[in-house]
Amino acid sequence: MPLYRDDAIVLRTQKLGEADRIVTLLTREHGKVRAVGKGVRRTSSRFGARLEPFMVVDAQLHVGRSLDTVTQVETVGAYARAICEDYALYTAGAAMLEAADRLVEAEREPAVQQFWLLAGALRALAQRDHAPSLVLDSYLLRAFAVAGWAPSFTDCARCGEPGPHHAFSVATGGAVCSRCRPPGSTAPAPETFALLAALLSGDWAAADASDERPRKEASGLVAAYTQYYLERTLRALRHVDRAPHPAVEPVATARPSRPGGLDRPDHRHQEA
Repeated sequence: MPLYRDDAIVLRTQKLGEADRIVTLLTREHGKVRAVGKGVRRTSSRFGARLEPFMVVDAQLHVGRSLDTVTQVETVGAYARAICEDYALYTAGAAMLEAADRLVEAEREPAVQQFWLLAGALRALAQRDHAPSLVLDSYLLRAFAVAGWAPSFTDCARCGEPGPHHAFSVATGGAVCSRCRPPGSTAPAPETFALLAALLSGDWAAADASDERPRKEASGLVAAYTQYYLERTLRALRHVDRAPHPAVEPVATARPSRPGGLDRPDHRHQEA
């Protein structure tokens, strides 16, 4: 049987039989792949702990008819423990994994930008570089931009008139001017628009300096945007801890083999 090797992020797992597990992976070159990890639920498994959600790994797989088979795994980013030990980190990370699983629907279609974006977001969570809610909202905005639904927070999303504007329409794709404003548009505070623009562009100095009120308003808009364009609600979003997260010392973790993700966006914003 043919073999292939690829970097991968573990999105979710499910039990199979008495000791096996089906693992859904977002790989760098092969897109989303479903594979069987044989015997990984046994305590004697050599790589069972590496095939857990939030882990970034270098995996070798056998090609199968319906499901591939994992034959070897090496750790690239050991983020699972650091994320799972904190409720706010865990709920934000779970929402990211679910969003990635939804956005990359087709299996075996390359999604390189989505892979590096998610890897960078998980690294930022595990190292506690920023508040978990900010990392989550920044990831969602960028992931939708990569998928072709880039929001606008300055120019009018309908006519392109330069901003700043004072209304936001999810269906239109972001900020709207007074002429294009449809019924049902919201009127976020200017600080909220500034925060959303910072999260989309990666201006972390501005995002980290934001107050709690615009953060909560921005999170609500991002959640509405996510639900509208996915045409479903992310189940993990309802459990996300939006309370202020205390500053802590960064946690040392392994890094992916290539820079990317939230610190260095590796995509082009596309028109919705």
